[in-house]
Amino acid sequence: MIVPQTLMLAAHEWVPNNPHLPVLIYKNVINDGDIASRFEQLFADNGWPPQWRDGIFDYHHYHSNAHEVLGVAQGSAHLMLGGPGGEAIDVETGDVLLLPAGTGHRRLSASADFLVVGAYPPGADFDLCRQAATPEMLARIAALPFPEQDLVNGDTPALTKYWQR
Repeated sequence: MIVPQTLMLAAHEWVPNNPHLPVLIYKNVINDGDIASRFEQLFADNGWPPQWRDGIFDYHHYHSNAHEVLGVAQGSAHLMLGGPGGEAIDVETGDVLLLPAGTGHRRLSASADFLVVGAYPPGADFDLCRQAATPEMLARIAALPFPEQDLVNGDTPALTKYWQR
């Protein structure tokens, strides 16, 4: 079992972040083989269907209608979480981030080979928000359901150990 670090973010400028759920940071989840394919399989096995392979945008943004999993399949990056004035973190090959809906994120810098696998809960259709949230968006962010199954550890422990309403 990999115990994630938690990071609770308050709203920053126009980025709402999530009022109830922390960011979860899992370090060194996978460190050998075809890491991108292994992340895709791990996320799918734990109920978070993978949807893309790419980098992370270099501008602040958030999703109001989906929680997002980012598995670093290759390289390293310096990221800003929480929007302008948020928290800077470093990620490297093998790390996983679980961003609750509303969490601002952007790439500040990255190695040339930086590659991420992105996944979402079943049925999620993410939006791309770059402006202040409306009252309807804030209500959706606060109430958005999430699977009980942890994207890295499965049922041991369930995601609900870290994410609670």
